[in-house]
Amino acid sequence: MPIFEFECKKCNHQFEQLFLSSDKDLPECPKCKAKNARKLISAGSVRPNGIPTGAGGFKPPACGGAPSGG
Repeated sequence: MPIFEFECKKCNHQFEQLFLSSDKDLPECPKCKAKNARKLISAGSVRPNGIPTGAGGFKPPACGGAPSGG
């Protein structure tokens, strides 16, 4: 789903919004209802090449050799 982060130029409220490439206008600010939001550059949701370690963190894979037991 193409969810983007936006910031209102009027009240500086930041919000996320589903935004399709077919949408012509930028979304309305949910706080002040202004129609002058700007799209923010944000980190993507791409996971690094690694092994999940639990609480959302990632451990890089071991370099070469068989996994060590322990």
